[in-house]
Amino acid sequence: MKRKINCETARNFSVEKALEKLGHFPKKTTEKEAWFLSPFRSETQASFKVSKTKNRWYDHGEGIGGNVIDLVCKILKCSIKDTLMFLSESIPININEQQHQCDTTVINIITDANIEIIKIQEIMHPALVQYLNSRGISRAIANIYCKEVWYQYKASEFFAIGLKNNKGGWELRNKIFKNSSSPKSYTYIQNNNKQVIILEGMFDLLSLATLDGNLLKTSDILVLNSISFRNDIEIYISKYTFVSLYLDNDIPGQKAAQYLINKYKHVIDKSSSFVNYKDLNDLLNHEKRAAI
Repeated sequence: MKRKINCETARNFSVEKALEKLGHFPKKTTEKEAWFLSPFRSETQASFKVSKTKNRWYDHGEGIGGNVIDLVCKILKCSIKDTLMFLSESIPININEQQHQCDTTVINIITDANIEIIKIQEIMHPALVQYLNSRGISRAIANIYCKEVWYQYKASEFFAIGLKNNKGGWELRNKIFKNSSSPKSYTYIQNNNKQVIILEGMFDLLSLATLDGNLLKTSDILVLNSISFRNDIEIYISKYTFVSLYLDNDIPGQKAAQYLINKYKHVIDKSSSFVNYKDLNDLLNHEKRAAI
């Protein structure tokens, strides 16, 4: 659900949640504040403070601060208009404790360090298989890259399709919610090839595997899991002869693609293959509907 918001509404969006959405998580938190590693530079000691009571941030390393609009503008290097669009897409639909179709209560959580993984297995649950089918993905393809992950949160058990990242955390998806366990990171799948494909999320990976499975078999794969990990994956780019980008056709995706194309001559933007669609999954579902 997308909502148009103005600056006044946007300023009420949680600074902490905006940082989580961009892939940054607190190193220390109290009732009134949270401390992060600065999103603007590399550091080992958290110097970036978020006041939970004032919903403001302050970077002690640079001596600057502000509200959530200032923060997103600075991190994404975008206009206020683009920031409002980003925040409007980040406001979650209010699904606090909906009943899942298979009688498992789920909560719409963005990311939480208190998620405890309790079981990992092949994807089998009918609800997850049905969700995959609704996104145009077969269970066989999903099982190549993902798992069925059961986890505990606040004494309750939940389950989701999971994609493991490089630090051992999980991207978690089902029909009701989209979240992840800590630590958050990108996913790097190495097949010892000269080409690497860079994708934005789990369903971009599964969609490309459905559309062109042979391409993925002859490529290494980097799934960002958050557009904010764009800089983190740059350490791999120089080792490849060919780098293909399949990032979303939205403002953050386009900005990340343009940054990498401008910086590296061997990076190619492949988003033209789904130019009329938001992402690869949008293209996949359009093609499946057209084939019916």
